[in-house]
Amino acid sequence: MKLLLILPKNERGYWGKVSKSGKAGFVRLNLPTIAALTPMDWEVEILDARVTPVDYNAKVDIVGITGFTTEMPSAFEIADNFRKKGVAVVMGGVHVSSLPDEALTHADAVVIGEAETVWAKLLDDFKNGALKRVYKAPRLCDMKNMAIPRRDLLDRNMYASGFNTLQATRGCPFNCDYCAVTAFFGKEFRVRPVKEVIDEIKTFDTKEFFFVDDNIAGRPKYAKELFKELIPLKKIWGSQASITMAKDPELLELYAKSGGRYVFIGLETLSQKNLDKMHKGWNSAKDYKEAIEKIHAVGINVIGSFVFGLDDDDKTVFENTFNFIMDAGVDAAQFHILTPLPGTVTYAEFEKEGRITDRDWAKYHTGEVVFKPKGMTVDELQNGYHWIFRKTYALKNMMKRCLRSPIGIGYRIGMNFSYRKKALKMPDVKKI
Repeated sequence: MKLLLILPKNERGYWGKVSKSGKAGFVRLNLPTIAALTPMDWEVEILDARVTPVDYNAKVDIVGITGFTTEMPSAFEIADNFRKKGVAVVMGGVHVSSLPDEALTHADAVVIGEAETVWAKLLDDFKNGALKRVYKAPRLCDMKNMAIPRRDLLDRNMYASGFNTLQATRGCPFNCDYCAVTAFFGKEFRVRPVKEVIDEIKTFDTKEFFFVDDNIAGRPKYAKELFKELIPLKKIWGSQASITMAKDPELLELYAKSGGRYVFIGLETLSQKNLDKMHKGWNSAKDYKEAIEKIHAVGINVIGSFVFGLDDDDKTVFENTFNFIMDAGVDAAQFHILTPLPGTVTYAEFEKEGRITDRDWAKYHTGEVVFKPKGMTVDELQNGYHWIFRKTYALKNMMKRCLRSPIGIGYRIGMNFSYRKKALKMPDVKKI
């Protein structure tokens, strides 16, 4: 029997798309992992709808689809078209797990939660003509002996960088209101055996790779053990982590010594009121600059992520954030408009308060306002987002950050020019 796994496309926004040359960023592990969980007697194909048109006449027995919230309109269209042809469709992922009833209007079955504990049962039921409507994971999966993603099913020519990605941990020890991570992976921070992670990395045919973990340093003792084992491999890598890593000198040293050249950090906001309200009060905004200096001191580049539209934000937040980025020497920055993603505390709160103004999921790409802000107008929030993106990636500002040190300059230049391509697609707002 044949299983077709499809990654839908994002119709709007600036994130998650492929370039004009058909290149994408990092490999997402969801579909390659599902493929690895599929019994060997199945034929499996992965199709990326961002670059390859979907053939609805393809001879397949069942289709599996997953995607981000902003990709759901594309996902539902694909599902509907296959079902019209009499092909069964199953959907899963963070969005579908949050709104399974919505997905069931487009799919024959849905998977709620992690697929590891239910996927084999689903396929077996399908073979026996007994497919159920809902397959809910009864528990969080064991991180031991995890399936190794089927990277052999991917077209590596479509990835500009980051073909080799992997996961060492799941979840996050924190529980921020706007984040869907804990809603899907649970509040428990789980780790794979270090040896299994190292063994997977040893199979990589590239010097560089990326941990897709939400917080690679979430359990410092584990992270240190992992980093020590990475050192002899002489690889180069990056991941996401919390700013709290700066409080542990040994952890920082090992991160850098093991090949960690850059780290994505969710700084989110310079307002402590905002941090406290979103349950991220363990972040201390007043200490950001000192923490960044410590991370820089060991040779690690910092990509800071900021969210605008939080309740304590007014229209001064954009200029204040830009000035901080330049003053603190944040190497590169990602900007996002607060987006009430289904499954999050923010979504539930905004729903209760009647603040959600648009439910077109295509707009939920974190670059478009879909709610009523408190401290500014919708236009002020949208224009401010475009202004800071363009301002941060103006050539003179990029060069100032890139030239702060000769150490790691190649990564800074690459990251800044990558983000500049997105910035130049945005309206050129002169004043805010």
